[in-house]
Amino acid sequence: MAKTLVLILGDQLSPGISALRDADLVETVILITEVADEAGYVRHHKKKIAFLFSAMRHFAEELRSAGWTVDYVRLDDTANSGSLSGEVLRAADRHGVSQFRVTEPGEWRVLHDLQALDTALDLEILPDDRFIASHAEFENWAEGRKALRMEYFYREMRRKTGLLMDGDKPAGGQWNFDHDNRKAAARDLLMPQPLRFAPDEITREVLDMVRARFATHFGTLEPLWFAATRADAEAAFAHFLKTALPRFGDYQDAMLAGGELLYHAVVSLYLNCGLLDPLEMCRAVEAEYRAGRAPLNAAEGFIRQIIGWREYVRGIYWREGPDYVRRNALQATRPLPDFYWSADTEMACVKACVEQTRDEAYAHHIQRLMVTGNFALLAGIDPHELHEWYLAVYADAYEWVEAPNTVGMSQFADGGLLASKPYVASGAYIDRMSDYCRGCAYDVKAKAGPKACPFNYLYWDFIARHHGRLKRNPRMAQMVRTYDRFSDARKAEIETDSSRFLLSIETRNQEPL
Repeated sequence: MAKTLVLILGDQLSPGISALRDADLVETVILITEVADEAGYVRHHKKKIAFLFSAMRHFAEELRSAGWTVDYVRLDDTANSGSLSGEVLRAADRHGVSQFRVTEPGEWRVLHDLQALDTALDLEILPDDRFIASHAEFENWAEGRKALRMEYFYREMRRKTGLLMDGDKPAGGQWNFDHDNRKAAARDLLMPQPLRFAPDEITREVLDMVRARFATHFGTLEPLWFAATRADAEAAFAHFLKTALPRFGDYQDAMLAGGELLYHAVVSLYLNCGLLDPLEMCRAVEAEYRAGRAPLNAAEGFIRQIIGWREYVRGIYWREGPDYVRRNALQATRPLPDFYWSADTEMACVKACVEQTRDEAYAHHIQRLMVTGNFALLAGIDPHELHEWYLAVYADAYEWVEAPNTVGMSQFADGGLLASKPYVASGAYIDRMSDYCRGCAYDVKAKAGPKACPFNYLYWDFIARHHGRLKRNPRMAQMVRTYDRFSDARKAEIETDSSRFLLSIETRNQEPL
């Protein structure tokens, strides 16, 4: 039997991955490789690089312990070509292999790179069936629909999996408990914390390499407390189920300065690289609800994020094609302000979220959507620049999951394909859902003037700039009518304040060391 080369990518760290499922233990060589192209196609956060390389090295050891032959190429190997395709060809030559197998990559960019190897090798690309919905299943659901709303797709996933179903009805008599998940949190010294792990020898070696090679990249490298193995990732999730899930739903949207993680699991980075299985996670959460240890709003809110949003945005990404990331329906062209890298801003909410991102390579979904994303949308920031920022700075970010959330949900740059309305809000929303406004240099109650919260006048400036589009949107038409009732003096005030502020932030992106 001829040997087969199986490539395992950095987000495919799952022993049951389709490329390995029917592979012969003896006749298979597994290639796992660290390459400069993947580490640098955007300037990834130092913690993100360190986490993934450490997880990859640990996974290689897991596979070796299971009897597999693993060819692991390190970034600092002097013969490393720097690209995935280059390393596949080098490995094929080393091992005298012509058959090459890989599970479908999660990104168009990587897929095109590997497809080009078809002329040199006998290439087989297998579906990534770690997801609940296949490409064909999503296409069938989307076909003929005027609007591709997540809520209806989510219901299909509930029916398919049986999660939180009582017969053919949703548990509790309704599909979605999001309205119960919007409580503002108060400071609590007893608030649970995610399980943290000390770096082992493998991780410390990676840290030394990242410190030396990626010194100019964004972010704080240490402490690196993320799990690097499947066992530790599972332990981290079990810890969340016990300590945080019961209150996760209530405070899912809350934000606290100095209590950034609240009741969030901080396991998306493990899920998205393959260390955790989505369906197993959802079944474990459902079991907590069925056993009476977690309320329904918490269980449903968590499960919706996994089999609803996560599956849905993957479907959008692959359906819309590689040009989706360049969409800009609102023609936003302002450069990304440098405070997205430096946190040097007097807006306390933005400063807190960027500082947390810098230190943890993590922010929860409301921090991303309603603070950094909301500001970018209001200010008319180029959505592709914001997309590349999110892709770079978060440890859980891969283009298939990040781009639809940014381009579609956050920035409305796809023109409403994904979201039914632009997700814009004034400072009042941030004040209601956080403690960021306390002690801010700006006054969240003030509507105009140099000390007014910029979110307040930028909100109405956004309405004015996109008046024609928004008045036709049923969910925004009322706010357009409200703006139309403003006096000419009030409209001029909004324009003056917005122009003054936006002029002050018009500096080109300069990443700090």
